[in-house]
Amino acid sequence: MSTFLAALAALSLAQAPAAPAPAAAPAAEAPAGPALTLADALARAAQANTDLQAAQAKLAQAKAGVWKAWSFHLPQVSAGATWTRNNVESVFPFVTGYQLQANGAAPPAALWDVVPSGVTEITLQKLDQVGGQVQVNQALLAPQAWFGIQAAYRGAAAAAKTVEAARREVLFGVAQLYYGVTSLKKLVRVSEELQGIAARQERDAKVRLEAGTIAKVGYLRAQIDLARADQDLLRARNAYQSAKLSLAVALDRDTAFEVVEPPEPELPPDGAGLEQEALRARPDLQAARLNVDLAAAQRRVAAARYLPALGAFYRWQIANVGGFTGENTSWAAGLGLTWTILDGGLREAEVREGSARLAEAEANRRGLEAKVAAEVRQAVLDLESARANAVKAREQARLAEENQRLVDVSFRAGAATAVEQADATAALRTASIAATTEALQAQLAALKLLKVAGAFDPVPRR
Repeated sequence: MSTFLAALAALSLAQAPAAPAPAAAPAAEAPAGPALTLADALARAAQANTDLQAAQAKLAQAKAGVWKAWSFHLPQVSAGATWTRNNVESVFPFVTGYQLQANGAAPPAALWDVVPSGVTEITLQKLDQVGGQVQVNQALLAPQAWFGIQAAYRGAAAAAKTVEAARREVLFGVAQLYYGVTSLKKLVRVSEELQGIAARQERDAKVRLEAGTIAKVGYLRAQIDLARADQDLLRARNAYQSAKLSLAVALDRDTAFEVVEPPEPELPPDGAGLEQEALRARPDLQAARLNVDLAAAQRRVAAARYLPALGAFYRWQIANVGGFTGENTSWAAGLGLTWTILDGGLREAEVREGSARLAEAEANRRGLEAKVAAEVRQAVLDLESARANAVKAREQARLAEENQRLVDVSFRAGAATAVEQADATAALRTASIAATTEALQAQLAALKLLKVAGAFDPVPRR
């Protein structure tokens, strides 16, 4: 998720110098809604975020693959029925017995003939034939199915770790957004304070102009500063509402809420073990290792095609034609052996393909392990820099505030010019925004260190 960059972009825009513009009334702030804490936002995202819902659907697909693999080894039962209209009916007369009958011939000719004593008509084909069949097949020796089941389980496990990595990535993005929104809310308060200072300075300049103690250019400068402060306040409020909108989209809810100051990200006490913890606990790295096992299992599936397969079957039939047996029902059972001797080199190609996939998975795992270790080391350095910058920015903001207060007092006493007063106010504005921005950067750096170390799991799965 990259929408959290809206907050940083808004803070950066706030630091850009604004062109003088006519004074405008600041936009009315939207009515406050119920408080939304960071924990509430993360819990809501874990339940309602659409990206997570899509990831869960992919996991369900992977788990269904396990059942598909088992289906090749479980009993298969099929049933069918037919109706046939023939052009002619075929009836076969079947002799059921014979007897001797005198023929009246004179010797030496035979005196007796053998003649049928009974005849039964057997219908071989009716005009309308109806039949049904039920067949049960069961694999007895199926190496390919066995290894396929193992591969399916490993694929589902890898998918689960991939979904877990995606879940943490989404929650990480929501946390970044939340910290960005709270920083923009602070920026609104800073802009309101600066706008109040500019309004007071404009009133003081007007009084001094009417008293004749300053030139008109001093009053015009104060009016320009007030117009700029109004514009900055409007920009800050709009940026805050825009960031709230991005957060609301990530949470799949409306914007009727107000953020509260979140706690500082809590880092593990053992900073020296972060790299080893990342190599152990990162779900994306766990998924990469499982992908190696999956590739090995898939290669075994290809190799199992060299082995024979043995199965048993049972078939029961019923028809409205008895045939020579005179029975309308019949059954049969048996065994079937299948062994592919030559398939044109297909199995060899699949085994080589499986070996290549295994080598690819191994390379990806090693590369990701090296990347994870480097990410942790870089995140530690970034956090140290961000915290140092935040401390310096807070100190500069404190000094700028004190300088602006002293210059303001001097201006009222006539010991400072309007230009000095405007410069002091501009320095305060820049320092205050920098302090807010650097504080946000330090928070985001701490969040990133937690994420790359595999320790960011604010809403554990049940």
